[in-house]
Parts: sequence; C-alpha cells; structure tokens
Amino acid sequence: MLIIQEHNMQQKSRTITFTVNRKTGEVFDAILNIPPKMFPDAVKNNDGWWMFQGPHGEAKLKFQENAELGILDHVFEDPEGKWDVPMRVVSNGEFSEVVVTLFKPPNFTDELFEERAKEIEGIMQKMKEAIEN
Repeated sequence: MLIIQEHNMQQKSRTITFTVNRKTGEVFDAILNIPPKMFPDAVKNNDGWWMFQGPHGEAKLKFQENAELGILDHVFEDPEGKWDVPMRVVSNGEFSEVVVTLFKPPNFTDELFEERAKEIEGIMQKMKEAIEN
C-alpha cells in the first residue's frame, strides 16, 4: 500500500511512503541497483550516474547514499527538468518503510507536477514489487 501526502507550503511537495517486505539493508542495496530492473537499458557510468531512456526521453539518476543512516537521496534529470529527491529507508522489524518526497521543480506547472507525481507513484509501486520478488 502506498500512502500519499500532499503539502501546499512555500514549494508544493508530495510524500510517498510504502512498506517493503524485506529487511532494511536488503531494501537499501536493492534500490541502489534498481535502475536496470526498471529501465532495461540503464547503464551506470564511472561517475556514478545511471543513464537510461526514461518515460520522457534520455534520463539520468545519481544516488547520494549513506547506508548507516538509510539515506538514498538522489538527483533525477530528464528533458523536462531536474528533481532533487530525498529518500529514506527506515527499519520496521522484518519490514522496511521507504519514504520519498517530491518537490515541484520550478519550471513545472501545478498540473504537470500532479501528472508526474502520479507517474512516479506508479514507478514506486513497480519498484516495491521488484524488490519483493
């Protein structure tokens, strides 16, 4: 189950939270290596950027991780814009909670942000399923 919270403060944001039926270390490692499972053409460059064909053209993703703290923050860029995405993996016994916050990029309209946030919710659901299977 995905839990979606929308915040209308200074910068529009959306928080997506979901539970994964795996221990935290497994989830952390799986997310770091998920791009090829989500995008078959994904290749990781020597500089740490994953390059692949995303839903809206050529895309790249780079994690800024800290395993000890469960931090999987990342930068995602495609032709539409750049997203700085805070992501956390939190232990919950034999399960893990994944928390992702999306901030509306400055060049996005509210409508485009809503469309992309819904799209990202679907990607997160597929990521959860890939990690659990």
